[in-house]
This record gives sequence, C-alpha cells and structure tokens, in this order.
Amino acid sequence: MKKIYMVGLGPGKREAMTYEAVNAIRESDVIVGYDFYVKLIGDLAAGKEVFSTPMKRELERCREALEFALQGKTVAFVCSGDAGVYGMAGIMMEVAAGHPEVEIEVVCGVTAACSAAGVMGAPLIHDFAVISLSDLLTPWEKIEKRLDFAAKADFVICLYNPYSKKRTGHLARACQIMLKSKSADTKCGYVKNIGREGECHVLCTLEELRDQKLDMFTTVIVGNSETVVLNGRLVTPRGYQNK
Repeated sequence: MKKIYMVGLGPGKREAMTYEAVNAIRESDVIVGYDFYVKLIGDLAAGKEVFSTPMKRELERCREALEFALQGKTVAFVCSGDAGVYGMAGIMMEVAAGHPEVEIEVVCGVTAACSAAGVMGAPLIHDFAVISLSDLLTPWEKIEKRLDFAAKADFVICLYNPYSKKRTGHLARACQIMLKSKSADTKCGYVKNIGREGECHVLCTLEELRDQKLDMFTTVIVGNSETVVLNGRLVTPRGYQNK
C-alpha cells in the first residue's frame, strides 16, 4: 500500500484533533512534519519512524514523505490546523504528481480561523475572508490588494502570519489599508497560542490593533461594520433578529 495521509492537527491540543486524524497517525508507519508539530504528537509517534525538519524545508519533507510511500510505508504528514488551508497538502500533491500510484488522503483539521473565533466568541457567523500577511511566497502588492478589496466588501477578515522577525511592520500596514474602508472603532481581536500553553486573547479596535506587536503563533480577526462585543465576546450578527 502506497499512501500518505496529510493530517491536520488543529490548533495543537489533543482534544481539538479529530478522531480521523488520530486514527490516521496510529495507522501510519512513518511520521513526517515540521519539528514543532511532530513534538505536539510525541506520544502518538512513539515506536514509529519519524522524519522532521525545521521551517523552510517544506520540499525536503514532501520528497521524503513520497520516498517512504514508494517503499510501501504508510505516511502521516502532520500539519497544524488544516493541511489544506495554508498547509502542505497542495505542495505534497505537486511533488507526487508523477506517482499516481501513491494515494494522498487529506485528513481535515480545525484551522486557526475557526479555533480563534471560538475563543473570542462568534465573529465568523457571516461572510469572511482569510488572508495571510506572509510575503514569503506571495508578493506584498498582491496581499495589499486582497486586504483592500476585502475591506471594501465589508468582510470579516481573519489574518494569518501577522508578524515575524522579518515582517515587523506588516500588521500595521495591513491595518492602515483596512482603515481606508473600515471604521477606526471596528471591533477586532487576536488569540495567541490557540489550544496550547500560554493561550490568551485580547479584544480591541482596528485602530488599537495597528499598534500591537504580535507573533507568528497569533491569529487576528477584524470584524465587519456590524460586529459587536456582547458580554466580552466578539459577535457578528447574521441577521436572524431582523427577519
């Protein structure tokens, strides 16, 4: 059997993993992934062959996973959140394009937008957009255009990768773009270390968000024109009470 499970681990804690994800890992002979994510499932990886690397070696991980599968081993390639949302499922399929005999199954996980929303309340009840502020693979000019159009369309906007050592000003720039179409007092929030030790969340306005110093383990949600704070929770009405 030549098979690779692309496994979404969710936000990190075991309770947030799906049964399907846990079973896929248990059924696998080999675990492949970024070092930090492999450590999150250390007990499930016990007794299995493990191949992990630091960040920025994504292609290497994909090639190794394919090689293991071609040897007849079942592989669990683990990703945070959902493997198909800013995850490794796409590049794995590209790398394995010449080997149709290798089955690739995407095992969905809870992506950060959903888990962050759950921590803060119910901000994604209406239409929303998810935009990464990482310009490692996407030109910043294109990111700016997406932010601008999403803000003009009054989407709730979820921001991934708001900050890194090399992207210290991206969040402020993103907020400045959104402020052209969104009010300064637009309700927002962010969550750090979702589902892991040190989890915390903060509610703020868009103007206040602009000055925050966050990190790569933080997910940001910017409300739309109707988003409100109810009893300390961020909520975007769907409109049922207007019927």
